[in-house]
Amino acid sequence: MPQLIKVADKKSLESRNAIMVEAGGQKIAIFKVGNDYYAIGDTCTHRGGPLSEGDVEGTTVTCPWHGAQFDVTSGKVLEPPAQMNVPSYKVVVEGEDIKIELP
Repeated sequence: MPQLIKVADKKSLESRNAIMVEAGGQKIAIFKVGNDYYAIGDTCTHRGGPLSEGDVEGTTVTCPWHGAQFDVTSGKVLEPPAQMNVPSYKVVVEGEDIKIELP
């Protein structure tokens, strides 16, 4: 049964658009795009770069290591060299709390 886990609060994304959190033994990148929050696996599927440290334009994050691009809303690869998607997680905001749903 899926469970909601608090991973951050809104304040942690006030001055930046991405952070890395750990939940369920996984590194997860939380992104703020406008007033919306998204969560995908933080590890690029090409060579393991930290997506939370990449440049974000709209809903696209670029891996800082080799330039692979992913959609932060779905985890889908948009540009190589990565060929595999990263996991995507449902985000629920309750008050100031940012929670993600883990299986």
